Amino acid sequence: MIGNNPWLDGLLRILVIALAIPLSVIVLNYVERKVIGRVQNRLGPMRVGPYGTLQAVADTIKLLTKEDVRPHSADRWTFELAPYVVVVPTVVALVTLPITDDLFVRNLALGLFFILAVSTLSIVGLVMAGWGSDNKYAILGAMRSAAQLISYEIPLVMAAVAVAMVAHTPDGRGTLDLVQIVDGQGRVPYIVWQSLAFFIFVVAALAELYRQPFDIPVAESEVVGGPFVEYSGMRWAMFMMGEYVNLVLLSILASLVFLGGWNWPLGNEVGPALQVPLILIKTSLLILFFMWARAILPRLRIDQLMAYSWQVLLPLAFYQIIVNGLVLVYDWPDVVLGVLSGAGTVTAMFLTYRMVRRPVPVRRPAPVAAGAAREVSV
Repeated sequence: MIGNNPWLDGLLRILVIALAIPLSVIVLNYVERKVIGRVQNRLGPMRVGPYGTLQAVADTIKLLTKEDVRPHSADRWTFELAPYVVVVPTVVALVTLPITDDLFVRNLALGLFFILAVSTLSIVGLVMAGWGSDNKYAILGAMRSAAQLISYEIPLVMAAVAVAMVAHTPDGRGTLDLVQIVDGQGRVPYIVWQSLAFFIFVVAALAELYRQPFDIPVAESEVVGGPFVEYSGMRWAMFMMGEYVNLVLLSILASLVFLGGWNWPLGNEVGPALQVPLILIKTSLLILFFMWARAILPRLRIDQLMAYSWQVLLPLAFYQIIVNGLVLVYDWPDVVLGVLSGAGTVTAMFLTYRMVRRPVPVRRPAPVAAGAAREVSV
């Protein structure tokens, strides 16, 4: 609290978030280009600034000054409001996310539920962008976005629900407060007992970010650029900012829910001086993993992508919830929970390998009778 003034304290925290968002987007854009370049045996940005450190700044200036073009046949209000519908829910969700036990704009008793509910509104913005552009590639990308994001939002939410089932306050009550979820983990993070839920959450997060191998909505070789194909200048930059902010949001959320947040591995006695470095390290590792996956994984086919969610992730998410319910009802030890969840994780990896390696079915045309062939030739 600053000077015992809650309004001034809240305003300062909002200003910090407002400054951190564009700066983090610039830094992450540069880091991602360098990471992908390193993985693919390239240098990445090298021209602007030392080792290309000012390349992202130059790109930002270019996007701010670039002409904003709108197709003549586009629906004006839908086209112009779509970037805001994508960005604003993600930023609002980030405002309620705790970085430490005392560093947040507003902590909510239903914080986990609020973040998951608000962040899903971005799907509406992607559909608006595709529909309002009056472009067939944009509409195809929007339909793909809606199908993919809705399909993978379900297992992602169920993975978070699985953790909420076993999370509890010191007096034994269940909780959706992220601060209490972190404090309840202590020296053993939930990834140990909920490894399957963590696997489902990370895979679904990749799909929510429409990154490889789930980049079907924006596949350049198929739909040019997806819902954003007709956008330019600052509006296009807003879509990219929404993607990076969502990347940070999901990475922080995973580190809080599964990796012990600012406490693990030192326990609940961690002081304020160590809480921020701990959460930054875990979040950075998750962000680097998402970047690494984008650089090395090929794009899935649309049938593989949809089948993987409904046939693999969703049944396994139900399995994790059922296991958690049995452990809670019969008061089984946490070791049983960890073993059963670990078995589910092994099964998930095996099914993932089988689905990706499954050959494409070849459909051969039906043979044509000789008489019919002569009639066609005549």
